Amino acid sequence: MPSFQTRLKITGLRPGNPPEAVMDAAVEALGTRHHVEAHQLELAGGVPQLNLRFLVEATAYAAENSQALEAAAMMRDAVERVALTGNLTVLRRNRGRWAPV
Repeated sequence: MPSFQTRLKITGLRPGNPPEAVMDAAVEALGTRHHVEAHQLELAGGVPQLNLRFLVEATAYAAENSQALEAAAMMRDAVERVALTGNLTVLRRNRGRWAPV
């Protein structure tokens, strides 16, 4: 199964939401379509960033990429209900390296 990773910058919280709600929303949304292998919060240039790694069912290369992009967009929509977001990047594992989709 192809492995993908999303990286989503978080620029702030929406009022009334605790910090843990951000990761919870991301994992829950992505997990509705794909198996989430790992998730973590990092600081990238001083800005919090969600990193989620997930698997997509093997089909055709372009279809897999399309599924990953759709899932990442859905995840971002869910996170935006509790937080303000910045850049979203989707990467695919290819020959031991992460490459942008």
